[in-house]
Amino acid sequence: MTDLLLPVLHAAAEVLLSRPGLAGQGHDAERFTAEHRQVVIDALVRVPALRDRLRRDFQIRRDQPDLKALATLVLSPDDDVVRAGLRLAEQVSRKETACRTLRKRHQEKTDQLRSKLETARGRLEHTDRALQSTKGALADEEKRTEELDTQVAALQRRLHDPRILASSLLGVLQRIPDPADGGPETRDPRNPRTGPQEGCVPPLVPAAQAAGIAPEALVAALQAVITPPQPVSAPPRVAVTGERHLRVHPVGGADEIGGSCVLVEAGGTRLLVDAGLRPGDPALPPRDIDRALAGPVHAVVVTHAHTDHCGYVPALVERLPDLRIIATPETTQLMPRMWADSAKLMGERERLHRRWGGDSEALYQRDAVEAAVQRCEEVPCGLVRRIGDLTVELFPAGHILGAAGVVVRAGDQRVVITGDISGFRQETVDGYSIPDSAREADLLVMESTCCAEDHDSRETRVKDLVRAVEEVYTAGGRVLIPAFALGRAQELAMIMRRHLPHVPVRLDGMAADVTSSFEQMTQDRTSPLRILGDSVTRAQRPGDLDLFASGVVITTSGMLTGGPAVQWAARILPEPRSALFLSGYQDEESAGARLLRLVDEQAPHLSVNDHGVERNIPLRARVEMMRLSAHADKRGLLDIADEVGAHEIMLVHGLRHRQRDFAKVLGVRGHTTVATGEWGGA
Repeated sequence: MTDLLLPVLHAAAEVLLSRPGLAGQGHDAERFTAEHRQVVIDALVRVPALRDRLRRDFQIRRDQPDLKALATLVLSPDDDVVRAGLRLAEQVSRKETACRTLRKRHQEKTDQLRSKLETARGRLEHTDRALQSTKGALADEEKRTEELDTQVAALQRRLHDPRILASSLLGVLQRIPDPADGGPETRDPRNPRTGPQEGCVPPLVPAAQAAGIAPEALVAALQAVITPPQPVSAPPRVAVTGERHLRVHPVGGADEIGGSCVLVEAGGTRLLVDAGLRPGDPALPPRDIDRALAGPVHAVVVTHAHTDHCGYVPALVERLPDLRIIATPETTQLMPRMWADSAKLMGERERLHRRWGGDSEALYQRDAVEAAVQRCEEVPCGLVRRIGDLTVELFPAGHILGAAGVVVRAGDQRVVITGDISGFRQETVDGYSIPDSAREADLLVMESTCCAEDHDSRETRVKDLVRAVEEVYTAGGRVLIPAFALGRAQELAMIMRRHLPHVPVRLDGMAADVTSSFEQMTQDRTSPLRILGDSVTRAQRPGDLDLFASGVVITTSGMLTGGPAVQWAARILPEPRSALFLSGYQDEESAGARLLRLVDEQAPHLSVNDHGVERNIPLRARVEMMRLSAHADKRGLLDIADEVGAHEIMLVHGLRHRQRDFAKVLGVRGHTTVATGEWGGA
């Protein structure tokens, strides 16, 4: 509401100011009214002529009925009516002033309440974030507890298995101590031994002397426990001599990357080297695994703990309860965590599909993981283990902690299977070390992941990554590096810690859990791995998703197919000052490979599937491939082929067209290659 009397008073003031005594003095009607309001009111009461003129000249619009009514009263010829109208106007004015005061107080109170409400909302959001973070931490802790329970249950069962105990004891007794390291660290591939050290005696010798038997007899006794003699009723085995009875058949990962599995046979013995999962949704078994399972399988030798090489092993154990699982001590300790994670993901997928009426059965569950852990035998590199008509020997292969190549022997024949292999030193592991037992083998089964690539030196690639991260961090942005949980994440964290100690780093998801395992496995060595601490810490979700404003995030999955990397990408990709650096192999159908294509096409967003929900993420951040491959490139593979000097070479774990071109290069180098498929036979 407004002061209704004011227009009448302004009009009266204009008339008064037009009188000869006041005219020409520059008075303003509005200002005059404000300063001499009572004078103008008294004039209206005492000067009827003033009211007569205003009744004649004062203009009132049709949309001002209240003003018209008031003007009729205060401009009346009757003085009493005028006085009554003025009193009424003053009362209305006082009420209007009171209303304005009340409205002001009400607005102030409303503003105070709104401020308190916003504060309460902020506290509620903070509490909710803290609650979600606590829930996430509890979920991670429950997951770690479940994994630990799985391993403890399996270890308890292993303690009652004489074959496993005999295998572990034999490994300890045959290991040659290295005086330079003091014992435990000789298992670390970063410190490979070139051969037995002069004057070093394996524990087997004094143990046999204490037992009063020859060392060979003690080994034979333990070997008999590990591999009991066949019953008399069993059919006689085919004698293995210098004739070619060693047979090799890749049944997974032959001309593709993933699902690695090689069947090796001789006499009556059949073993697998690796049994991995093929990438995809859902993950699948090795492509021709039924070919291997058409007969007995006595053991699986696992080269390393990546799921594309070991992920199918628990499913094998369910079908083959007496299956022996042979791997290095490091791989044996890492596999349970990888298996448990795979079982969890497959279980979640199965439940999700059932909810929507789909059909997706998990390949195995937690009980299969426990059974697989129980069957594991730790065999350090350099020691020979007999499996029926075959013997196997592991040797350091670089790639990741615990990775090994395999020498399989039957009589005078030998096949060398590299697994994933690399020859350069990394932060967490040295390169491969080819043993004398592998040289001039009958067949070299060699991985060919990067057989078409000539990588820059590792130093150059590390410098490029460090420079790119520094640029983003200096500009105030965040860097997301999706990475494989095992090997790549730890490598990246150590690079950041070594070269950019001032840049905060968050490790998230399974990458953080495996990092803890790396530290625990190497804590008793002279060169323990120290990754967490100082600038490198565990991420705390969901809080860090928004509160960690500048630094590096290393998390799974390495191909952006799921996991915390998708949540981080949803925050970081829309930020123009931030970056996402892919660091490893990207399957053609993965979200990571699709992201690179979209960036080339300058697409506006990336679509990803996050636990069954499709999300469109704006693309404004810097996106690049900063590859730190842990595989040998073309030159590295040629060096391996030269060093082994096998009579024939078979290429696996690569793409067919690249293998075909690389086989020609090997031929020019003087090597003989064979088709990827069945090899050997009588």
